[in-house]
Amino acid sequence: MTQPIPLPQLRPGQQGIIVRVDGYGLPRRRYLELGLVKGETVCAERVAPLGDPVAYRIKGYTLSLRREEAEHIHVVPLP
Repeated sequence: MTQPIPLPQLRPGQQGIIVRVDGYGLPRRRYLELGLVKGETVCAERVAPLGDPVAYRIKGYTLSLRREEAEHIHVVPLP
């Protein structure tokens, strides 16, 4: 099995499976409510011109996260 990486390390077009959501309290709850749960497939779609935020596709919708927020989500990249 491939080593988990932080979500921002996915390149546009690359997919990964969420294996861990770090944090606690309201930020963690927000991630879970947005569908960032263990076992879900997420795809990096595009990066803003200045590099932040990054758009991700999960559960059929597009979600924009700042890199600082996305660092709390760990994924295993799919080949």
